[in-house]
Amino acid sequence: MKNDLTVFEELESEVRSYCRSFPTIFTKAKGYKMWDVDNKEYLDFFSGAGALNYGHNDPNMKEKLIEYITHDGITHSLDMASDAKADFLNKLNDVILKPRDLDYKVMFPGPTGTNTVESALKLARKVTKRTEVVSFTNGFHGMTIGALSVTGNSFKRKGAGIPLHNAITMPYDNYIDENLDTLDYFERYLEDGGSGVEIPAAVILETVQGEGGLNTARFEWLKKLDAICKRFEIFLIIDDVQAGVGRTGTFFSFEPAGIKPDVVCLSKSIGGYGLPFAITLIKPEHDIWGPGEHNGTFRGNNMAFVTATEALRYWEDPSFEEGIKERGEKITAFLDGLIEKYPEMKGYRKGRGIMQGISSGVEGFSEKVAELAFQQGLIMETAGADDEVFKLFPPINIDMEALEQGFEKIEAAVEAVAKEKELVTS
Repeated sequence: MKNDLTVFEELESEVRSYCRSFPTIFTKAKGYKMWDVDNKEYLDFFSGAGALNYGHNDPNMKEKLIEYITHDGITHSLDMASDAKADFLNKLNDVILKPRDLDYKVMFPGPTGTNTVESALKLARKVTKRTEVVSFTNGFHGMTIGALSVTGNSFKRKGAGIPLHNAITMPYDNYIDENLDTLDYFERYLEDGGSGVEIPAAVILETVQGEGGLNTARFEWLKKLDAICKRFEIFLIIDDVQAGVGRTGTFFSFEPAGIKPDVVCLSKSIGGYGLPFAITLIKPEHDIWGPGEHNGTFRGNNMAFVTATEALRYWEDPSFEEGIKERGEKITAFLDGLIEKYPEMKGYRKGRGIMQGISSGVEGFSEKVAELAFQQGLIMETAGADDEVFKLFPPINIDMEALEQGFEKIEAAVEAVAKEKELVTS
């Protein structure tokens, strides 16, 4: 096969996106590496937008998956009971929930992030008998109508083609400036009968906004939001689709804040191997669904159950989480060093753990860095309303040597863009 993108240009919809940013035909992937048809090797600091936290084709997960398939394991069963589902439920409870003193029922919606968000919104409205949902500026929760209504990006919202109702947007932490507590503003709206804002069914947020630009909520802010929700009997929904499964340093991104949300949305890397899979974690007292009240043909992906169960074995060893934190610290140090070394990019660091990046105050800087990094064999995307942030999303178990190799490629790209911008302005 030649590295010819013509077939995609001629036959695939104009909606295609990532193949424009990474214009090559990929043929193979292993761990933190990908290869294209010309056998060019790339370091993957993208990880399927957080769907491949353990890297590509993890050998343990692959072995279990092949064994399951070759023994004619159940492939499709809607939400019927299967041994693969039982294994996953037990492993999730024993390895993740119980050690964190979390008591949740597990719901299997459709297999994508927007499906788990839709189920969470429906349940909150069903339990509270209220309609409005509060979301936050720059939040991203999915592309179906309900999830899109609580998403901030105006370009994506316009794609709905209809008005998006029953959602209220409030300012995220530090949205205005560090001196203004945005939750004081939110709480006053709830207290004041003349504010025009009714008590909502739910509040939904990401503790680190992935697509919105790696905006990060302080733990104190999250604790206060949790207290406000409890005071007004509002569902607190944490969307951990991208920030969860170790991406910020702990399995759940909200753990360091010491809160226990009413509902947690998980997808992407919960399946371990990149297979479509999503779950919605629900406090037992809120689990008032009628049988089949929320359903779908592909709820419960048995092959993803197999790989997800195997992925959770990593978390049985405390050193695995410690290794994630160590990698996050290295990324922090690297980015801080870049900002100091290249003041031309007018950058500042954003994010947490292995979900960090640099926001540049120079128009087009971050996009150019990602473009040049790709040319040098590193895959990295941008985020934020104006693509002003270049983000580092390597696998959470990437080895240190590969992490350093990635740093070198990123710095080379930053240096080249900084020199280019300097020439343009001089």
